[in-house]
Amino acid sequence: MTRTVVSLLVLLIATAGAAQDRSSEHAMKTFEIYKTIIEVDTSKHRGNTLKVAQYLADELVSAGLPVDDVEVIPKDSFGALIARYRGDDSSGNKPILFLAHMDVVEANAEDWERPPFELTQDDKYFYARGTIDNKFGVAQLTSTFIRLKKEGFVPNRDLILVFSGDEESGMTTTRMLAYERPDLAEAEFALNSDAGGGALDKDGNAVTYDIQAAEKTYATWEITVHNPGGHSSRPRPDNAIYDLAEAIKNIEGYRFPVQWSDMTRDYFLVTGNKLGGELGDAMIAFANNPEDEAAADRLAVESSYVGTTRTTCVVTMLSAGHAENALPQSATATVNCRIFPGTPVEDVEQTLRAVVANEEVEFELLGEPTESPISELREDVAAAVSNAVHSRYPDVQVLTYMESGGTDGMHFRRAGIPTWAVSGVFMDPDEMYAHGLNERVPIDTFYGALDHWSMIIKQLAGK
Repeated sequence: MTRTVVSLLVLLIATAGAAQDRSSEHAMKTFEIYKTIIEVDTSKHRGNTLKVAQYLADELVSAGLPVDDVEVIPKDSFGALIARYRGDDSSGNKPILFLAHMDVVEANAEDWERPPFELTQDDKYFYARGTIDNKFGVAQLTSTFIRLKKEGFVPNRDLILVFSGDEESGMTTTRMLAYERPDLAEAEFALNSDAGGGALDKDGNAVTYDIQAAEKTYATWEITVHNPGGHSSRPRPDNAIYDLAEAIKNIEGYRFPVQWSDMTRDYFLVTGNKLGGELGDAMIAFANNPEDEAAADRLAVESSYVGTTRTTCVVTMLSAGHAENALPQSATATVNCRIFPGTPVEDVEQTLRAVVANEEVEFELLGEPTESPISELREDVAAAVSNAVHSRYPDVQVLTYMESGGTDGMHFRRAGIPTWAVSGVFMDPDEMYAHGLNERVPIDTFYGALDHWSMIIKQLAGK
């Protein structure tokens, strides 16, 4: 056995053991940052991402990063953070970006079983909005930079934290970071904390670890019906709400055709063999023949996997009427679509128009949908991530996959920076309540991830 292999084994054993020490300085600092930022409501109408960015900047400067290398950037009502951990350039390689977002989706306290902006726990989970999406990544990355700085680690290239402030809404800070910062555009690649990660089965066994290498196009339409309205005591045969309801039911009943790539077929083949059972059999059948309707139908009822098989569109918001005693003069529904890579946004709109089958329904595309390429996985990134993952779950298989949702990574990919999402999270996909009620993360996952980023960084940027 070579000295290099022995050294690596020692490192893996040492770091795996350290991850279980919840009283270590690194563990306590990570939890402190996690709790602090979770208990600041950073949903889009609060304007608090600037506050969180400043808090994180102060923590990084206190740990030894020069003030000039830590930048808090106001953008509209949001804030972004860039923090450069300077290397000695001994490798001659370009910087690595580390992505996360500080904002969260809104949470109505009256709907939650626990206060959404207070970190609470039981014997198994941490609960709060942002526990998984994405303050987990923000805290783990920030504390890793602090840890490495205190250890005296000098990377062989620059490492740059890039935290956005409105990933969950307009992505104005994301676009600024991806397209308007030449210093970030020089990066060799980016690693994103906002996706990827490990899947556990119901017994807590690791099924796979998934590296996100592509994501679907995020596009939203408002569909609106107009009507002259009138007095509610004199109903008309036509009604804006009823007409809109019919359009909504048509969208609900439509299923986009099955689509696939070599990456998604490989993902289902491996995951199906690991998972087993009826669902696993359907995955294997789909991987072998994506045109197998029974297999596709089985996957279509699984919220964790349906997005990997096709474009999806769903109504997410409604607005109608102007008075309780007046017929509605307009009714509007918001339709959010996640579009399979390679499918033009215009084609999806034409399909929706045909499905609605009512020329009186107006369509308005919101924002500027971003179509992004697949990032082919590099060997050095695959090796570094695999070593970090195998220090926790030695036998788990590492796969690339396509994300059903959307992340900041789409803009960095479009800007020409290969991007892979490699979160330190391991959990049951059915317990992934990001954006939903009672968001939570397993406590063991939080502490198990403590060495994830430092192992990756040391392998990719160590001497």
